[in-house]
Amino acid sequence: MIEYGDYECPYCARADALLRDVHIRRVFRHFPVVSKHPRARVLAHAAEAVALQGAYWEFHDSLYADQGRLDDPHLWDRVRHLGLDLDRFEVDRRSDAVAQRVDRDFRSGVRAGVVTTPTLFVDGRAHPGVPDADLLARIAA
Repeated sequence: MIEYGDYECPYCARADALLRDVHIRRVFRHFPVVSKHPRARVLAHAAEAVALQGAYWEFHDSLYADQGRLDDPHLWDRVRHLGLDLDRFEVDRRSDAVAQRVDRDFRSGVRAGVVTTPTLFVDGRAHPGVPDADLLARIAA
């Protein structure tokens, strides 16, 4: 399953909670909707910087678990809590490589027809919005 999401989106957080216990390979792609969520791109860069230190999913989960604390001091606390190198995080999240990764994800979403977050692709078919019980059952099967 390919999932396009935005770390500031409350619907993405809801979808993440529903998908957490489903045993399926999830590929997360960044689709920051900065017109609605001004920190979405910053958060996507932060997640990719953490991925370079091997703690992507832990950081991902922490962002969705506490969307009320997404400013830099809270990001730094998350990085420290995960035992990561804060100086490296700061350099990496501002790097061209991380920016290109986030931009590549966003462009792939545009090409695929993503217009809202979350959008899940299951068997090549788009499912915009929070997954309903039928889709969750199909994914879990």
